[in-house]
Amino acid sequence: MAIIEVSSLQQQGLEVFSTLTEAQLRMQLEPERGLFIAESPKVIRVALDAGWQPTALLCERRHISGDAADIVARLSDEVPVYTGSRELLAQLTGYTLTRGVLCAMRRRPAPSVQSIVEDARRVVVIDAVTDTTNIGAIFRSAAALGIDAVLLTRDTCDPLNRRAVRVSMGSVFLVPWTWLDAPVSSLRDYGFKTAAMALTDDSVALDDPQLMQEPRLAIIMGTEGDGLPKQTIADSDYTVRIPMAHGVDSLNVAAAAAVAFWQLRA
Repeated sequence: MAIIEVSSLQQQGLEVFSTLTEAQLRMQLEPERGLFIAESPKVIRVALDAGWQPTALLCERRHISGDAADIVARLSDEVPVYTGSRELLAQLTGYTLTRGVLCAMRRRPAPSVQSIVEDARRVVVIDAVTDTTNIGAIFRSAAALGIDAVLLTRDTCDPLNRRAVRVSMGSVFLVPWTWLDAPVSSLRDYGFKTAAMALTDDSVALDDPQLMQEPRLAIIMGTEGDGLPKQTIADSDYTVRIPMAHGVDSLNVAAAAAVAFWQLRA
């Protein structure tokens, strides 16, 4: 690989780490050259182990032979390694690098819904959740607690957003996911019952025996503010609540997802 000392904030080749926004990385370069940023050695290792293709590395000078030495050794000669001081790289990116390493990686075409739910027993549908921290946390819980696939509506945050990837600790590379363009009720075509997580008068408790015995279940999570659309709730086979104490009305969506995943695991 070529190790390139960063001498200027305007140095050619650094645009992916500095001037391109998340939307530009995703939309302007898709589908042929779409990119995303993985941050920190641990997350980058997970992505590389899962077969994602690196295109460039930005690394504090001290990490070339330190925390990122094994990553640098895995890169092909075609992948440039840009390096410099912590202060200079923070000026370049606009933030202090977590663990001092960023990796630009190639996006992949989104798989079909059918391909990722074919052998699944438990999937989660994330509906209109736009907070990157929540997306990352939901993916981490999904990977840890046995969710087989993640489906996202188009008004949900991109799972390959830099912050979402970092919060997930690389779990976005471990759990199959794709975009759901059809109504959630379409999952019945694949043999799933749907469970909308919502507080309604006719909701069932999360530990309802019938719910827990469903062979294939799609758990639908919505935003904290507005919750799930009324039509989505009406079209679901179950409306499900997490019993609360002390007058608390609801949990953060990421916390609620973790509780639901554990209780409803296959």
